[in-house]
Amino acid sequence: MTAYKILAADGVSPKGIALLAESPHFEVATSGGLKEDELIARIADLDALIVRSQTKVTPKALAAAKKLKAIGRAGVGVDNVNVEAATERGIVVMNTPGGNTISTAEHTFSLLLSLARKIPQAHASMAAGKWDRKSFEGTELCGKTLGIVGMGRIGGEVARRAIAFGMNVVAYDPYLVPSRARSLQVEIADDLAALLVRADFITVHMPLTPETKNILNAEALAKCKRGVRIINCARGGLVEEAALLAALQSGQVAGAALDVYEKEPPAEDLAFRALPNVVLTPHLGASTAEAQESVGVEIAQAISDYLRNGIISNAVNVPNVDLRTLEVLRPYLSLGEKLGRFLAQITPPGLEKLVIHYTGKVSEAETVPVTRSVLKGLLSNTSEGAINEVNAPRVAHNLGLSVTETKQAEGGDYTDLITVEATKGTERFEIAATIVGVRPRIVRINGHNLEASPAGILMLVVNKDRPGMMGWIGTLLAKYKINIASMSLGRGEEGGYALSVYNLDDLPTPEVVKEIEAEPGILSVHVAKL
Repeated sequence: MTAYKILAADGVSPKGIALLAESPHFEVATSGGLKEDELIARIADLDALIVRSQTKVTPKALAAAKKLKAIGRAGVGVDNVNVEAATERGIVVMNTPGGNTISTAEHTFSLLLSLARKIPQAHASMAAGKWDRKSFEGTELCGKTLGIVGMGRIGGEVARRAIAFGMNVVAYDPYLVPSRARSLQVEIADDLAALLVRADFITVHMPLTPETKNILNAEALAKCKRGVRIINCARGGLVEEAALLAALQSGQVAGAALDVYEKEPPAEDLAFRALPNVVLTPHLGASTAEAQESVGVEIAQAISDYLRNGIISNAVNVPNVDLRTLEVLRPYLSLGEKLGRFLAQITPPGLEKLVIHYTGKVSEAETVPVTRSVLKGLLSNTSEGAINEVNAPRVAHNLGLSVTETKQAEGGDYTDLITVEATKGTERFEIAATIVGVRPRIVRINGHNLEASPAGILMLVVNKDRPGMMGWIGTLLAKYKINIASMSLGRGEEGGYALSVYNLDDLPTPEVVKEIEAEPGILSVHVAKL
């Protein structure tokens, strides 16, 4: 048995490393933070890479990866992993969104209290031998309004703590549903501006994306109450540092507490360092023993589940598939890939549109993984390199292939049915399949009902419906010592066209195919190897 090679960088929790190292399926190495050239020197033979925030997984580093299957980020954000480059190479990127929730929420509230009561400044004064009570008058939290921008796990925990201190909480999050807001006892702001004008304190808790970058910029800060206080324990770049600095200097913002920065580590001459109304910590939100142990174990388990069982959890670039869902979908994943491979071999290149219809009980499941399997099979022989469930949608998009799904709970003669339609211009191709017991079966091709096994070598023949055609094909194949394992016939009206699928033990040569095609009654012959 060849063990998967895993590198855990950035000082990932020993318990997480031990979870992997104890298994004979894994060969685990550890390191501190790696620079780009150091990572490039080690990444070529890795199956998985685990990082925290120090090591940067760049496109250049990923280009050197020959067999990397997964990247695990022991933490919430994946800012230090180029997800787009990983996706293009078919690499799953997973994180641990729940492991450091409590530690980050507690650090946020610690900063909020420190900001309100000027605790760090008072300590520094005492440490310098002074007794200065007048300079450090603070403000109470009770009765004040806390604005939370982003109400995910961490935002929710911050809200609970704020309410316990008697604060009023107003939240802005486009995805926050009223029922959850009610359960958290928070008020939903109609938009960000509505939150800004009311809040005495503002804390941000969201990922850094093109849409959220600089969400608190000069314009937003100008809309705030004069004397507002800002906390950022989420991601550098959510608060525009130049705008915040100007607002602090003008008094529009009374104070700020920052744990994250646009550039980390920040420059030694970072202007915030010199301001008396700013509290700074060096990205400590997740830096508790409990959090680091939790995220280390969580990401190790996720890497193990994916490499050994194909279970995907907390991925940022592919749908998550838990064990129960995987067991339900497993036969359809295999069937979907075979349908894609079959279509790839019987249709012309340059398909423009793919529609996948799910009918019956399968329509009730999470079908996105099945659709990705169809794409994996369909695109497996393209010039885009190795195709898997991760990068297949991206490759389809790059090729101009439109992909859609439809679902119908009932209809047809089958409990479950997957129908794949592919079109190019005015040409249309269709194949439908189901699971009979535990056996996959193709049950319709281009409107012809039949029953064929999607396995091995299949020869698809369309011919005029007249006596002797099947016998003639069988005789010709026998002449070349090609055995027919099974066959299925479907036809339209009598005397029209018939479509037959032959499961063969051997692959017909191009010469054999040409000889069959030369028969006047034969319209087309395609051979597919599944």
